[in-house]
Amino acid sequence: MRTVGIVLFLVVLATAVATFARRWRVPAPSLLVLAGLGVALIPGVPALHIPPQAIALVVLPPLLYASAEELSLRDLRTVWKPVTILAFGLVFASAAAVGFVAVAVTGLPPAMAFVLGAVLASTDPVAVTALGRRLALPGRVQVLVQAESLFNDATSLVLFKVAVGIAIAAGGAVSLPAAGGEFLLLGGGGSVIGAAVAGLVWLIRRRTTDPVLETVIALITPYAAYVVAEAAHTSGITSVVVAGVLLGRTGHRLTDAHIRLQLHAVYAVVVFILESVVFSIVGLELPALVRGLPAGSGWWPVQALALAVVLIAVRVLSTLPLTRAVKPSRGRLSWRVAGVVTWAGTRGVMPLAAALSIPLAANSGTALTGRPLVLVLTTAVVVFTLVVQGLSLAAVVNRSGLALEPEHTAREEADARDTLNRAALTHVDDLATLEAVPEAVIDRVRRGLSARLDHSIDSPDNSTVDATYRELRHEVIAVQNTELHRLYDEHRISDATRRSLQHDLDREEAALGTQ
Repeated sequence: MRTVGIVLFLVVLATAVATFARRWRVPAPSLLVLAGLGVALIPGVPALHIPPQAIALVVLPPLLYASAEELSLRDLRTVWKPVTILAFGLVFASAAAVGFVAVAVTGLPPAMAFVLGAVLASTDPVAVTALGRRLALPGRVQVLVQAESLFNDATSLVLFKVAVGIAIAAGGAVSLPAAGGEFLLLGGGGSVIGAAVAGLVWLIRRRTTDPVLETVIALITPYAAYVVAEAAHTSGITSVVVAGVLLGRTGHRLTDAHIRLQLHAVYAVVVFILESVVFSIVGLELPALVRGLPAGSGWWPVQALALAVVLIAVRVLSTLPLTRAVKPSRGRLSWRVAGVVTWAGTRGVMPLAAALSIPLAANSGTALTGRPLVLVLTTAVVVFTLVVQGLSLAAVVNRSGLALEPEHTAREEADARDTLNRAALTHVDDLATLEAVPEAVIDRVRRGLSARLDHSIDSPDNSTVDATYRELRHEVIAVQNTELHRLYDEHRISDATRRSLQHDLDREEAALGTQ
């Protein structure tokens, strides 16, 4: 009960912190970590011990799924080469660099240093997505950061499982071919299961019209992908990411406006609560872990700082030659993109959950040497990146010159909205020539669309609209939806603009009621 009480307190605390974060225009994850750290340092506050299985099973699947659903598959196709290289090459390079440095500066056994490297090689898509919501980055840069964090995470956790297998094996020796085969089995198997779950859910949701049932299906989808993959001894994280990316691209075709609005509201609440609790836990865990360190580990802050510097250096060297693929214009130097991509590579709850899941003992029954230090170093690096990089990321983006001006986003959205209204007017004019709809209804709809193009106020009384008017308005909104997705598919609008206009059309359609 005490743990439940602490979690409920964290939800209340997170709500207050999020309110101040919006007012101060700073990233909420960074403030949540500091708040959790502050609470943990208050005398008399009990230590919080949450099983890593609870974080991995309850918290991570919906957060990863929500991040994957936000990923633009269209933009991902344009940057898949650098994303693939970073998701594999950068993970292996980071794990190797951290492993070598950890052996040199911490004295960890090589096997446990490799485990630490695999843990810290993971950038956290939950943190990256939460921070990225505040930044107006160009589409390709945004999708590079978000996609790299998702697939980097899946790759690093598969590598982590291999590393733990080496560490707990007798003598710490496992053949490289066997480790490589396990890596392919975990990652490849998770991808196949994720695609299969996405296909099954797609078939079910196509035949579902009940809003409550649709919401339940959407909520259990990430858990189904994770549990099935783990039961098959593959990567549950990879399965969730693949399922989220595939279903996110086709979500607008599976449901109507009412259900989409309900899903958006429900998932927003779920993501807010889980993110709030999970980032607070990161801050709460550190003091308790430090108190559990063996004697002679007083240099852990310096060691954590050295590892954080190594991670940033490796990330800079890896991203610089690849960011030319996402350069917004010829006038921009690729090092500016590299700087943003590097500084956006924060660590978060994913490395922490992985570190907490390290077994207490090896296969021989002896205690796993270095486990407490690995936990402390992991948590310290996570806190460092969330606070230092998180609080300064907006400044780095602004200094880089890559951030889109608010006027640019507003102008793109206004132009797209005008295009939708013109397409709707053309459709109404075509109906008028066919005389298929009463002239009074045609005039009413035409006046409303014309008023929007003139940017004047149009607020018809929906309580008095008749069935014919509602039917025509539904038809017009369907035309606008088609035009919206045509603009998106032709790369004339960004994914953020598409989502905003889709939300507005859904609200308008829901206000009309059923046909």
